[in-house]
Amino acid sequence: MPDLPDDAPKDTSGPGESATRGSRVPGTDAERRRRRAQFLRDLAEARALRDRVQPRRAKAARLRHELRMRTFRW
Repeated sequence: MPDLPDDAPKDTSGPGESATRGSRVPGTDAERRRRRAQFLRDLAEARALRDRVQPRRAKAARLRHELRMRTFRW
């Protein structure tokens, strides 16, 4: 490997650091889908709550979205 100049950025991740970063074993596909589904349910619930609490803002957002959809070219 060629010598780098002193002012060149050096890679600080050593072999030990990459092992700790990758130490979390990825779950199975089913578990990932389950977690994603739970996240999407929570997100939808939060949006519904926000819409109930701020109806004027929700209506404005809905109208903006409809306008964007009408002007979007397929």
